Amino acid sequence: MKKYLNGAVVATIAATFAGQALATEWNVSLWGKRRAFTEHVEKLAELVSEKTGGEFTLNLSYGGLSKNRENLDGISIGAFEMAQFCAGYHRDKNPSITVLELPFLGVSSLEQEVALSMAVYKHPATVADLARWNATPLMPSPLPQYNIVGGGDAPASLGDFKGLSVRATGGIGKAMETIGAVPTSMSASEVRQSMDSGVVKAVAFAPHAHMSYGTIENATWWTSNLNPGTVNCPVVVNSDALADLSDDHRDALMGSIDEAMDHYLANYNGATMDAWGPALEERGIEVVTFSDDEIAAFKEAAAAPAAAAWIEQNTAAGLPAQELYDLVTGMIADGQ
Repeated sequence: MKKYLNGAVVATIAATFAGQALATEWNVSLWGKRRAFTEHVEKLAELVSEKTGGEFTLNLSYGGLSKNRENLDGISIGAFEMAQFCAGYHRDKNPSITVLELPFLGVSSLEQEVALSMAVYKHPATVADLARWNATPLMPSPLPQYNIVGGGDAPASLGDFKGLSVRATGGIGKAMETIGAVPTSMSASEVRQSMDSGVVKAVAFAPHAHMSYGTIENATWWTSNLNPGTVNCPVVVNSDALADLSDDHRDALMGSIDEAMDHYLANYNGATMDAWGPALEERGIEVVTFSDDEIAAFKEAAAAPAAAAWIEQNTAAGLPAQELYDLVTGMIADGQ
């Protein structure tokens, strides 16, 4: 009897340690605070935990693990297992993805932005590009077309942007240069202070970011239809960490992406956009709408030159740049 009891105890202890060995915790590097931009990661963490009975958890950190411009570097060395970053923060590190940040591509919805992003992420050139950082893309963080919030006198025409300092990254910054603005690149968390101190007079953001980072608190105007483009911000994982997951945990992670994205889209198209109009009205912010002719001239001045320069530069760097550009514009033309 004593021998049987000892065996049972040993078996219990062994089972306990086996269970502990199966538990997996991943650290996830984000920034700012929980907002529409991170809702898919929040949902992903919730789903993964549910599907694995708490055996696989994603620990979300808003700025505690890395600066946002260093998240890709952190992924590359395994400092954390998952991270979100924006391609425009470091275009040289992820040039393949920056095709999605070219101005005036004509993307019509967040759903289309998701389809375009996933197609680019799966392209062999992008896979190889991110492999240099030991990174595997999971999902995008689709954002609507950016518009600009600013202080002081509202621009009556596009000519009024001449000499105006505007926080605008990537292709949006290039587009703003064509109408005489002075684009400045900085992380989102630096924007409110820079706007308050006068370092920048205006800020290009998607609606959720204007609300989350407080750029509308001291603003006097907002452009309703400038729509020069958007940024692309993937959620990636450390490739080694992904490979090391058990089959069950990997299935739980990868099998939750679609549902996490559906949650993100429903929240952005619903709650976030529903709050945007009232937020402007409450603060008395003037809505500036430019004529169709001005927008057409802006697009003509910015779109083709930016695309040609991007293709030339990245072809010289060894990317199949024309192929990536044709992939994106072809999908848009086909309404995909």
